[in-house]
Order: sequence, then structure tokens, then C-alpha cells
Amino acid sequence: MKKSIPYIILVATCLFSSCEKFLDVNENPNEPSSVQESLLLPAIEYNLVHNVVAGWASIDAAHFMQLIALNQAPPNVGTYLLNPADLNDTWRYTYTDCLENLKLMKEQADEKGNTIYSGIASVLTAYTLAYATDMWGDVPYSQALNATETFTPVYDSQEMIYNTIQSLLDEGIASLQTAGGTLPGNRDFFYQGNATQWIKAAYTLKARYYMHLTKAPNHTAAAQAQLALSALENGMQSNADDLRLVYDGTAGKENRWYRNFLPVETIILSSKTVDSLVSRNDPRITQLITRSKQNNTYLGRVIGSSGIGSLESYSLGGSFYASANSPLNLINYREALLLKAEATLILSGAEAAAPIYQQAIEADMAHIGVSSSTAIAAYLASRGNINADNALSYIMEEKAIVNFLSPEIFNDWRRTGYPAINKVQNAVSDIPRKMLYPLNELTNNPQPQHNGDALTKRVWWDAQ
Repeated sequence: MKKSIPYIILVATCLFSSCEKFLDVNENPNEPSSVQESLLLPAIEYNLVHNVVAGWASIDAAHFMQLIALNQAPPNVGTYLLNPADLNDTWRYTYTDCLENLKLMKEQADEKGNTIYSGIASVLTAYTLAYATDMWGDVPYSQALNATETFTPVYDSQEMIYNTIQSLLDEGIASLQTAGGTLPGNRDFFYQGNATQWIKAAYTLKARYYMHLTKAPNHTAAAQAQLALSALENGMQSNADDLRLVYDGTAGKENRWYRNFLPVETIILSSKTVDSLVSRNDPRITQLITRSKQNNTYLGRVIGSSGIGSLESYSLGGSFYASANSPLNLINYREALLLKAEATLILSGAEAAAPIYQQAIEADMAHIGVSSSTAIAAYLASRGNINADNALSYIMEEKAIVNFLSPEIFNDWRRTGYPAINKVQNAVSDIPRKMLYPLNELTNNPQPQHNGDALTKRVWWDAQ
């Protein structure tokens, strides 16, 4: 792994408020040790959301899950054509811009007794590390983030990484409960330094990562479900608890998915996404996707098809998730409810899970702004009743809606098989199950895990 001195892209700090608010003229931004936590945090949060969670690897995952399509003839990423060089940027943002700077922020916060900053650093380190291991499998951590000791850190097993993730979240919760030292205030784009909300988010993340291991070797679904339910007792309690970044929306400060759907990218929605919403008569459709400009109809592109139509003949991401000022979630209350529904299904069956599942749908309707009680009632009448045969598929299909365009959909599909998808036409391989290790990593830090790497290989927890 090629190491570099931790650095801050301070322009990120300026994307949501004036630079003067955060930059001290006496600070040297080129000397990492002199950068205060108050400058590190906003840049880290922005990079984590904009360049990792909604970055290129996540866009690739959205293609694999048939959420989006390219208005281009195959082969392309939609038909599973991907090269190691395509992952260089996401790896760099994950390690250099996020993990290295989180390590620096935590060290400085611990030295000064700024426990809120320290707790946030631990929680976001866990989140970022989970993103990396879910995308790639084994990744460097125990020997990484320290350029003075090694330039070629070994890769830790995904099982070891998952143990570390839970320890980091526990550590973060403990620090946040102490609430000492300087408070982040509006330098924290997510919660404005509200320790209570950070603690809820941390517990909800614990539940998410417990459920990732329902089919992992030497783990049982029942044990993981019980751990998740215990964590959720202290997790998110309402839509107001969402862990999210709110974009300004002015020029240069737009939501990443708004940019992704600009004509220059040729990204549109897939027929799989559009047809599923239309066929279910989902009242959220007007917020989730647009009608085509050309025909004023809902139309998605068939992935892998050779014809190239007008971009204006297809649907794009809708106003709720893909406007210039749309928020972008890392984890949300509706997911928390569906995690609870899945865990309850595992332990107590569909009848016990049904009310929680329905509560999640109602919470998402309220979140998105569906005001028609008649439309909501009709949707619940057709989709609200679950049984032993359809419960898991229905829960995961709703989870894909509440996590619209999120890389978490890729994780859920790999561990449950839902939402169900088939290999696209003109595919160059089977459906991918991980990301390729990036070219820069293959070149600068050769490791045994690189041998035989392929999109179709399974990560450790993907053992079904």
C-alpha cells in the first residue's frame, strides 16, 4: 500500500459554509500535525460521503445491483466490465482522506481531552473500515495508516476487521458518553456535535454490522439477530436521527447523485428500478424517480441492450435523493426498523416481524413526504402483509427503497439474495460479488490476497 502523509482537502470544508468560518490564518494546512480537529472533521465527513459512500465504487455497486444503467452500448460497467485502475480513487479517498485523517483527529482529540471529537473519529473509522472490507474483503488496517513504520502493510482478514469495527464502535460510544472538552458544533456536518445522536447512530451501525454476519463462517443467524436487537434498543428512534450530510445545492456544492445524473455521465435509471416501482404502484415513485423529459413517462433502460436512445427518453433519480440539495444518508431510522424486522423474523417468525416491517414503510412514507393516507393504505394492503414465504424478500425490497442508491443494497443482496436479480444480457462474467483491488495497490503493495482476485470472488461473510 503506497503511503502518503495525511492531508486535508480543505476545499471540502468550504462546500457547506464560508471558508473563513473554519480556516485559521495561523494554521499551516500543509503540515498535518498543525491541523486542528475543527478543520479535520468537516473535510473528513465531506470526503466520506461525497467520495466514498457516493463515490466510484458505490456507483459501480449500483450498476451491479441494476439500480442504474449507462446509455451506452456494452460492454461497460453495467455488464460487469471493470478494471483495477477504476478503483484507485475510491481506495485513496477511503484510506488517505478518511482513515488516515481520522487517525490523526483521534490522536489529537485524545491528547487534548476532546472526547466528542474522539468518539466521532472512532465511529467514522468503524464506518469507513466497514465500507472498505465490505467492498474488497481482506484489507490493510493493523499495519496501515503509519507511513513511518511500513510502506507495505499486510492485509487483515475480514473476520479480524469485523471484530475491530465492533470494538471501534464500543470505544466511540464510551467517548461520546463522556462528552468532555471542546464541542464540534457546526464543524460536525452530520449532528452538529450532538453526542446523543452520535451514540444512537453508533448502536444502529453495530446492528447493521452484526446482521452482515448472519451467514458468516462460525456465526449463526440467531446469535447475530439477538446481538442486533440488543444494539437497536439504544439505536435510532425517529427519522430525525438519520446520519446524513445535507448539501448546500449551489454551484459546486451539489449532491453527488445529482452530479451523477447529469447528461455528461450518461447515467440513467435501469428498467429494473423503474418497473419495480411502477408495478407495485408505489406512492413514493414521484419522489424517487423522474418521468422522462421526452415522453413524460416512467422508463428505464434495459442494461446490456445495444441500442442507444436519447437521454431525455429515460427516467433519472428523483427530487428526494438526486436534487442538488438532497441529503445523502450513511444510515437511517428506516433501515434500523428493517434491521429489527429481519432480526425478529429470524428469531420469532414473520407474524412477529410484520408490525415492525409496516412501521418502517410508514416511516419512509412520512420521511419522503407521501401525504395521501389512501395511497399509503393501498400500498400497505398490497405489500404490508408478510408470511414465512415472502417475508425476507419483502423486507429486503423495502430496505432497498429506504436505502435508495446506497451501497448497502449490494451488501444485502450478497448475504440474502434479495432484491432478486438475474445476470444482465451481454454480461462479460457472472454477477460481481466484490470490488477489484485497485491498480495502485497491486503495484505498490503486492499481497497474497491479490492473487486470483476477481469480481466474482466472495468476501468472507458472503458464505451462503
